[in-house]
Amino acid sequence: MFKRLIFILVCVSVHVSRAQVPTPKEHFGFAIGDDYHLANYTQTEAYFKKVAQAVPNLVKLQVIGKTEEGRDQIMMIVTSADNHKKLDRYKEISTKMARAEGLSEEQARAMAAEGKAIVWIDGGIHSTEMVATHQLIETLYQVTTRTDAETKRILDNVVILFTHINPDGQELVANWYMREKDPTKRKMETIPRLYHKYIGHDNNRDYFMLNMKESQNVGRQLFVEWIPQIMYNHHQRGPAGSVLAGPPYRDPFNYVFDPMMVTGIDALGAAMYNRLNAEKKPGFTRLNGSSFSTWYNGGLRTTTHFHNMIGLLTEIIGGPTPEEVPLVPSRLIPNNNTPNPVTPQKWHFKQSIDYSVSLNFAVLDYAARNSDHLLYNIYSMGKNSIERGSSDYWTPYPKRIEAINTAYQADQAKTRGARGGGVAAAAADPMGWGSRSAGMPLKFYESVMRDPLLRDPRGYIIPANQADFATATKFVNALIRTGIGVEKATTDFTIAGKKYPAGSFIVKTAQAFRPHIIDMFEPQNYPNDFQYPGGPPIRPYDAAGWTLAYQMGVTFDRMLEGFDGPFQRLPYGELQTIPAKVAAGSGGYVLSTKMNDAFLAVNDLQKAGVEVFRITQGSEMGNFYVPASAKAKATLDQVAQSAGLRVTGLSKKPTQAMEKVKPLRVALWDTYGGSMPSGWVRWLMEQYHFPCNVVYSKEIDAGNLKNKYDVIVFVTRAIPVYRGADNDPYAAFRTETKEEEIPSEFHPTMGRITANQSIAPLKAFLEAGGKVVTIGSSTNLAYHLGLPVRSALSELTATGEERELPSGKYYVPGSILRVSVDSSAKASWGLPGQADVYFDNSPVFHLSSEAVAKGHLTPLAWFPNNKPLRSGWAWGEAYLQDGVAAFEAKVGQGKLYAFGPEITFRAQSHGTFKWLFNQLY
Repeated sequence: MFKRLIFILVCVSVHVSRAQVPTPKEHFGFAIGDDYHLANYTQTEAYFKKVAQAVPNLVKLQVIGKTEEGRDQIMMIVTSADNHKKLDRYKEISTKMARAEGLSEEQARAMAAEGKAIVWIDGGIHSTEMVATHQLIETLYQVTTRTDAETKRILDNVVILFTHINPDGQELVANWYMREKDPTKRKMETIPRLYHKYIGHDNNRDYFMLNMKESQNVGRQLFVEWIPQIMYNHHQRGPAGSVLAGPPYRDPFNYVFDPMMVTGIDALGAAMYNRLNAEKKPGFTRLNGSSFSTWYNGGLRTTTHFHNMIGLLTEIIGGPTPEEVPLVPSRLIPNNNTPNPVTPQKWHFKQSIDYSVSLNFAVLDYAARNSDHLLYNIYSMGKNSIERGSSDYWTPYPKRIEAINTAYQADQAKTRGARGGGVAAAAADPMGWGSRSAGMPLKFYESVMRDPLLRDPRGYIIPANQADFATATKFVNALIRTGIGVEKATTDFTIAGKKYPAGSFIVKTAQAFRPHIIDMFEPQNYPNDFQYPGGPPIRPYDAAGWTLAYQMGVTFDRMLEGFDGPFQRLPYGELQTIPAKVAAGSGGYVLSTKMNDAFLAVNDLQKAGVEVFRITQGSEMGNFYVPASAKAKATLDQVAQSAGLRVTGLSKKPTQAMEKVKPLRVALWDTYGGSMPSGWVRWLMEQYHFPCNVVYSKEIDAGNLKNKYDVIVFVTRAIPVYRGADNDPYAAFRTETKEEEIPSEFHPTMGRITANQSIAPLKAFLEAGGKVVTIGSSTNLAYHLGLPVRSALSELTATGEERELPSGKYYVPGSILRVSVDSSAKASWGLPGQADVYFDNSPVFHLSSEAVAKGHLTPLAWFPNNKPLRSGWAWGEAYLQDGVAAFEAKVGQGKLYAFGPEITFRAQSHGTFKWLFNQLY
């Protein structure tokens, strides 16, 4: 009787405690999912705090860092009261199992049984996707107030990390939407700026670089502090005619993955859509029903795949304004992609919230029922990675399979006159039903997949004596932020006959997150992916290749054998600095222009009133010279300490010719609603301390630009295409905002660059001595100005008309290509003779030979051969040979700089930043 009374009292206590949690309607004044109503972040943060105060036994509110606008970024840790008492232990188990270091099989099994599954559920990364933000609120409420058996099981067996990804964006978008008193007039399409201070939608492309504060906050929790077994990333929107797209995803998946990660996604996907089907919630599409794959690295969800986490993504329809599920007949037929189609109907916000909550509970219930399996499986994946990095291993890339086929075909041609055989038979019988015993001799497999030279590396050495070690250190810190183990040499050492200095970094692949290491150092090998043989290509999800070491211009050596040395293992998550001491220089100081941070130092010196010169001749050409002074020494000391800048002290002033560096008045184009590429460059200029004003089309159209600016920078998608008139093929997809619908304070930012109104003022600016820097598609300005250049990626039709190469012949989605560089040109000072560039179907040019001979046009970078691909996918890459990737052109007294590749791409491409920086003096 006494025990029963105690049980009843405990149950009543729990019920009363949970009853203290305010309902969302009590707090916000409306229920989550009510049409035409949104909560902003100020209200949401206040609600999170109320919940944490109401049930402190279940909820711990943690501020994981500040946002770019200075708000608190919150993570809510939710689990049972008993689990909270042991939270540190469960966190320790999670990280130890994920890293799989020094654990025996017995220890791993015991820890899997002892631990609790860690599940990450986030929302709000893309702030106009308000279902994703608001499902977080509703799920938190339901998990902390429901008393059913499922919720109890979840709280007992799972630690949930509810994380808000973009507080600043929610505040902006919700306030903008709710500003209209008439609910039917509320809309999000006309927001005046990006919903992230700098990068808008690209905040979901920052997760291997971790440039932004929010990304860094989230990355530390995901990759260093907790390392959850499951992460669920909520997004919008689903494909037309469906309700949502979710796991599993279409091919290709990245070849470096452990297969258990891929099948883990399958298992969670089954739990998710089975629950929806059981609850009579149709419209879930998967596999080829949507465009989402698991190839790309860099997204919030996708980067976790390279860390053996089961990363989940759903993209759902809906929003505060009711909408229609459109009639798409092909979506009405049940198939493996969409087993349970949805019918056309009116769709309300509450339906999307209900779907999202159901999906969250499906994931959490799976985790609760399989906690030990999830923990053991992430350990197994980590152990597999360590074994692969400790032995000879060959990743089965498409290029290697192609090499097997090529070797076999060559052998057949030699021995039987190319009469066909295994390859042709395999193509005719892809399922293998008619030739189950057929196949190639094993020697062809072994000639490739056992070739010692084709082994995956055991590790990488990043020498400390490379030209821009500060940038290399930034690369290392990107690895460290994503949980990679890094070692540092304590003394000089020699490996394979090569000597390396102390301070060099070592990254070995015998660690749990080996897939991420390989992905950051090695080229991506995207498969040839077409809709059908001979048909158009299927665009990759975001990018095909991105190898960060290539983008950043990092020098490293690949080690194919195991190696060791005087290496110190750095603590996980401990960022590296390379403080440098500036030696006294009675004759002044030299800063090598090969170092990106030299530009930061020059900007700080000029701000301090110190004169800076640039050497224009000889072996030091392009380097900065700073005359000796106390102020110069103090400024350089500060930059050297903070950025690791190497400064050479001189006993006497250089004798080479020099010119004084003058700060220029720099303008950066942007547009109403915000340009992500422009936001990235704005952030980049802030990091390197370049003063910069933002300029909009109305100011450009008004003219007199040279009175205000010396340089104008146009990122990609600023300048319209040239067709002899103001024809823009993307105009039909762009929503034009009417001034009368927008507050007057934003009117100066409205409008766009047009051929009719903008080109003449820009030409006048150039002729008066201004400089214009164009990147990507904005190199169209060269055509508008009538310069003697033409596209290198065109062909003549049967009627003699020129047209762009069709995608069946030539297609290069986001990839890394190699170009030759004229590093003696002032615009290219500091770059090497060859550079890796980020290329996304970017413009390529043929220049008039006569104009080049007269000095009117100067090639800066070009494709010297027919095999420029370094990482990604380049179909028809031979068309690029001899094409010009970048050039400068004289226009009156000024200069136009045209860079076809994305030289500042997402602030990742450090190796080509100098092409921008050099033009800003």
